[in-house]
Amino acid sequence: MKFKIMLGVVLTTTLLIAVANGMTLEEKIRDDSDLSQFYSLLERNPIALATLRYRPLTIFAPTNQAFQRFKGNTSVLYHISTVARTLDHLGSQVLADLDGNPPLYVTRKRVGKQDDIYINHALILRSRSNVQLQNKEGKKQVLHVIDDVLEPLTMKPTAPVEIYNPDAWQFLTHSESLEIGTHRVRSFRQRIIMNKKDKLYSEAGGHTFFVPVEEGFKPSPRPDLIDKKVIDGHVIPNKVIFTSSAAIEEPYYTLAFEDNLKVTVSFFTQHAGKETKTYVKSNTVIGDSKHSAGVVMAEIVKANIPVKNGVMHLIYRPLMVVDNSVKQFLEENEAGPFYKFYEAIVDHGGDFIDHINKLGEVTLFVPSNEAWENAEVKNVVSNKQKFREILNMHVVPQRITTNKIKSDIVHKIFQVPTLAGRRFLYFNAITNDNDNITVTVEGGGVNATLEIPDIAVTNGFVHIIDHVLGIPYATVQEKLATDPMLNATNLLGSRGFNAQLNDTQRRFTYFVPRDYAWNRLQIDYPSLHKKLFMRDFAYHARNVLERHLVIADRAFTMADLNKKNETIILPTQRDSLKIRVKEEDKDDDYQNLQSGYYIYWNQKWIHVFRPDVECTNGIIHVIDTPLLEEADVTVAGVSTATTLTTTTISSALPFMTTLVFTLIARMCFM
Repeated sequence: MKFKIMLGVVLTTTLLIAVANGMTLEEKIRDDSDLSQFYSLLERNPIALATLRYRPLTIFAPTNQAFQRFKGNTSVLYHISTVARTLDHLGSQVLADLDGNPPLYVTRKRVGKQDDIYINHALILRSRSNVQLQNKEGKKQVLHVIDDVLEPLTMKPTAPVEIYNPDAWQFLTHSESLEIGTHRVRSFRQRIIMNKKDKLYSEAGGHTFFVPVEEGFKPSPRPDLIDKKVIDGHVIPNKVIFTSSAAIEEPYYTLAFEDNLKVTVSFFTQHAGKETKTYVKSNTVIGDSKHSAGVVMAEIVKANIPVKNGVMHLIYRPLMVVDNSVKQFLEENEAGPFYKFYEAIVDHGGDFIDHINKLGEVTLFVPSNEAWENAEVKNVVSNKQKFREILNMHVVPQRITTNKIKSDIVHKIFQVPTLAGRRFLYFNAITNDNDNITVTVEGGGVNATLEIPDIAVTNGFVHIIDHVLGIPYATVQEKLATDPMLNATNLLGSRGFNAQLNDTQRRFTYFVPRDYAWNRLQIDYPSLHKKLFMRDFAYHARNVLERHLVIADRAFTMADLNKKNETIILPTQRDSLKIRVKEEDKDDDYQNLQSGYYIYWNQKWIHVFRPDVECTNGIIHVIDTPLLEEADVTVAGVSTATTLTTTTISSALPFMTTLVFTLIARMCFM
């Protein structure tokens, strides 16, 4: 804070000195070594120099570093407006001094306690802006320093017609004459004309337009799917959104957001080494007979093209159109945000893609590029048999959407079988402070977040996740600390017990009660639950947890322990744990069973909710009931057995009292 205050004082002092010395804005820019490349542009343009010397103006001056990154064409006049405007007085747009007076769009994005201000896609550097001076004619002038070079939409030298400050429809009509690289948009323009939507693109105001380029209209049936509603889904009305100032992952309403069809679009970025790619995705929240629900994503191949009535982004393929199978989707995005997954399949996955493409319905969980950087993952990929098993764990032979996950979690724990034999995926939905819901999936000991969910394909859905499932990267302790379903057991062991679980020289088999199990204990025995989680009773908590932890020369899967009704004796830190394991769908001794494994302990069957959660130093089995005996907690000489018995008696007192009075009354009338 002190540094910011001092910097403000220095800048203010410099400005006052400049004013006192009669410094002009031209001299200010000339003497700033970090604006030398911009001043060089000024010097070479007599119109800009004349404007600077004789007229009021606002200048948006890019830094030298901005010019070093810039690869396009620009004009110094596009950085000048002939009205003096401080930051507080910048409206939604200002007119540039370039031919046709194209607008420069102003975006304010809230960050902390103040707004970041963008002019088109360039960020205004506040600490170096709002410099107010006068030229020799006494005209007020303002300098704002920006972090990027502004790029106007210009004509090709060979253009047959002159086009200045075109609107979106003029852009589409004369795109072959404009400097947009090698991109062509003829097919999309034809669909607009066929559907009589051209007036939409010439409408005044400020809008955001997404335009698919020619390459994205293959295969050939795709153009026929571009109808009026799909065209509407490519327009965000009344918002001018440049990629640098866009709210990442925030849905914006499109013109296709109405009563019977609801389509939003959002931006996201992906990093590939030093390169950052920006994508847009449409989300058909509510579809209809012609427009499938789900997400369609497209890379922005040329962003931030300013036009008279907004901004245009050229995208690789049309939004909203679901016409790819899961195989075609992977192949189309072989250079996209999950190209490493595709590369690994091609190199080591055999016929995996063809196999899943033959499934009638499929949901594929695709790890992002970053997920493949893990060393453990790289070691497994070279083992083709193991890698195929890992790949199969990412496939569910049914359609799974986040809406289905969220709705099913309300009623029961949501788990689904995968193609990897008995391996299941388990889902959870976490609500943060802003009421946003994040969906996670757990498979083979790895908990992953669905980063880009609900991508629709013709035979199912694809979800982009942030980890490779089935390849553990966490110790037992780390898994406890990060799994949202195991918070209570992690808390219970945080007072000295959990530290040992990070030892990679040992092998643990840990039967871990999930949060649901402790919540049920709290309802049935609130006093016991309270004492067990009190800091003063950490010793008793340790005793309880020791019964759940097996330490041996190996970790035990549920298949290892399933010995056809044989009692297994496992060594724990406290005593021997005697259990029996079975796997079946229904048991008369335990009503309303879910399918899966059960362990028999202390005369009761306990459901194993998530078996075989692999860690780098052991295995966790998530169970629905803690291995808790009545005498585990003793308080001031009174055991839990007494506590539990007292609780039971207390709950029975009303019934016993009624029974006694009834007997007395009957005796009186005998």
